[in-house]
Amino acid sequence: MPKYTKKDILQFAKEENVQYVRLQFTDIFGTIKAVEIAVTSLEDALDNKIMFDGSSIEGFVRIKEADMFLRPDPSTWMILGFEDSLHGKVARMICDVYTSYGKPFVGDPRYILKQAVAKMNAMGFASLNVGFEPEFFLFKLDSDGKPVVKPIDNASYFDLSPIDGGEYVRRDIAMQLESMGFVIQTAHHEVAPGQEEINFRFSNVVEACDNVQMFKQVVKFVARKNGYLATFMPKPIKGINGSGMHVNASLADPSGNDVFYDPDAPMKLSLVCRKWITGILRHARGLALLTNPAVNSYKRLIPGYEAPCYICWGDTNRSSLIRIPASRGNGTRTEMRNVDGTANPYLAMAGILSAGLEGIETLKEEDLIAPVSDNIFALSQQQRDAQGIPSMPDNLHEAIRAFKEDPLLFSVLGDHAYSKYLEAKEIEWDQYSSEISTWELEHYLAK
Repeated sequence: MPKYTKKDILQFAKEENVQYVRLQFTDIFGTIKAVEIAVTSLEDALDNKIMFDGSSIEGFVRIKEADMFLRPDPSTWMILGFEDSLHGKVARMICDVYTSYGKPFVGDPRYILKQAVAKMNAMGFASLNVGFEPEFFLFKLDSDGKPVVKPIDNASYFDLSPIDGGEYVRRDIAMQLESMGFVIQTAHHEVAPGQEEINFRFSNVVEACDNVQMFKQVVKFVARKNGYLATFMPKPIKGINGSGMHVNASLADPSGNDVFYDPDAPMKLSLVCRKWITGILRHARGLALLTNPAVNSYKRLIPGYEAPCYICWGDTNRSSLIRIPASRGNGTRTEMRNVDGTANPYLAMAGILSAGLEGIETLKEEDLIAPVSDNIFALSQQQRDAQGIPSMPDNLHEAIRAFKEDPLLFSVLGDHAYSKYLEAKEIEWDQYSSEISTWELEHYLAK
């Protein structure tokens, strides 16, 4: 992450003919918000003088506490090449949210993640390196520009053009991201029709969350420019694979060494790594409200479509919640496979990091959950019970209950964000539960 100064930013803006600067932040549900300023106000922004109405942001503050301030993080300076530069370029900086009393706002998701990182540092770890693998669908638009649930193609895993109808859109997205400084590793068609995946280089956890938020913006913008809708909805079409956002993670010591690797340990995974895994698995049901926060999330987490339904781990076992990719040495990492693109990345990673750290801090070797080599999808309920393999929540209602039963998550989010987030999710479930679906009408109306 570059260490830019105020002077650097002002110089960059002048050299690049920047006319507008977007000051971005994220609400507790993962929605990107922004205050856009003319470049003439950039110095004020860098002096932390830009104010906004926090009472208008979902999950933030009450109207009597409305005045909040944006503090730009200079290391996040980026030219938004996909924006129209007819009248000069547009840049962005990601901001931390502060109260009018000069204190970090406790409901800011980025601050919540930074608190978890501070605990990690206090335990002697220098960084959590994270690589996201976001999947998305490309859908067609009708004559009015409205999306229809019709994939761009009928292709499947790793297909090429002309079967892969989204290849040029995917390449356009990847090239745009590269022009903005992303290091693209792979881009390919995924398993389902119209489903795409673009992977970019890992970074420290805060920067990784910043990047995945930017990634979503670029994907949606470029797709729309090409006449399509890009959606990160986990399960937009029944009967085919849904979209996830796998999280690859590894802890590093102050020398940059991967502490998950131990050449002399079973599977070459250190005790720290196995404690990390057990800590996450123990909290997986409660974490689900952060990692899979939508009603639709649980329509992806069903057997038969490669998404994990059962809470276990294994070496390269793709039916498990956490798998260990084959790479070892400084590439040793855990891959958490249930997370989807509706998650607020800052809150999801704060929860995952905290659960893993709790495991490292409190568990003994005899407490550790053993890996599973079986195809869990092929096991019966009785066989899973015999092996002590629990299930993920079946729906948002179960996830809410598990969230409320897990005290770790209250300590991670804090009273403000916890109560606001929980209240919103309970309302979401109540609204969904009261809806009359097309399925119900088709099955019951004429009976």
